[in-house]
Amino acid sequence: MSETNPRLRAELEGIPTYKPGRPAAAGGPVAYKLSSNENPYPPLPGVMESVLATAGSFNRYPDMACTGLMNELADRFGVPVSHIATGTGSVGVAQQLIQATAGPGDEVIYAWRSFEAYPIITQVSGATSVRVPLTSGEVHDLDAMAAAVTDRTRLIFVCNPNNPTGTVVRRAELERFLDRVPGDVLVVLDEAYREFIRDPEVPDGIEIYRDRPNVCVLRTFSKAYGLAGLRVGFAVGHEPVAAALRKTAVPFGVSQLAQDAAVASLRAEDELMGRVGALVGERARVVDVLRDQGWTVPETQANFVWLRLDDRTVDFAAACEKAGVVVRPFAGEGVRVTIGETEANDIFLQAAEAFRKEL
Repeated sequence: MSETNPRLRAELEGIPTYKPGRPAAAGGPVAYKLSSNENPYPPLPGVMESVLATAGSFNRYPDMACTGLMNELADRFGVPVSHIATGTGSVGVAQQLIQATAGPGDEVIYAWRSFEAYPIITQVSGATSVRVPLTSGEVHDLDAMAAAVTDRTRLIFVCNPNNPTGTVVRRAELERFLDRVPGDVLVVLDEAYREFIRDPEVPDGIEIYRDRPNVCVLRTFSKAYGLAGLRVGFAVGHEPVAAALRKTAVPFGVSQLAQDAAVASLRAEDELMGRVGALVGERARVVDVLRDQGWTVPETQANFVWLRLDDRTVDFAAACEKAGVVVRPFAGEGVRVTIGETEANDIFLQAAEAFRKEL
């Protein structure tokens, strides 16, 4: 028997592993999970009924074209159906976008730190990551990102609000940035947390895309809509981009359960806005208490807060876990903490206060 291993792509060497937020340990001291930016509420009204009705047809393939969901999204956002593409969460669609635009020798630009999937999906495609550091205020440095564009740049991610810092890019600076980017470079506005934005100066990416053929917008049902476990996201972009996404999609990737649940969620808009409003209220409370405790907290427009802790990051995460909540540490940088149930937020705030006193 030959001991020679199959020859695999060299680009796969050294790919960082995506690290999901750790769950609360069964039977352990951790009572709440604040590490994955999940919505703490149960499914919206009508969603569970829709899923149960669909569950009896597991033996059939889903609608590969996602017809019902595509039509619902087109009506909801006032865009042509041909400008929409769906996928397995916004990260799945992001990977399709890179597959459609970049390969070996090409470059993908994004801020850092930002969504940790960006370097993974870039390296899988064989393209080269160009990471542009955030400003001292934890915000995208759009001038530096524009200056980083070369003739090898194929795609730029702008995560707005940015994960994990929660900071935003406002309308005027985004428009100036887009005016500087060559028209043959695709700019992806990753708006996974769009529903939590309350700053009127942060633009709706779908309004930006309408007049800019090189702009594509990513959205997801995983966060505000609470469908993280069903994996459904979508992109809105001009027809050549949307068509490329459909070509790179995994056939039947979005299950029928996910499609029907997403449609039902879109139709429960009033309830959604109430839940999002409650989380935004909790977000304001958590930020105020943290600042009163002496922490420096960047302004967040997402459903999480960011604390830069540098070499104390791992210790802080351990202290939170001991207190009863699990948070998301980025070793050597900081922690991201999801806004969850009031009880969970209170435990986190108590842990933060105790840790602060020890500094």
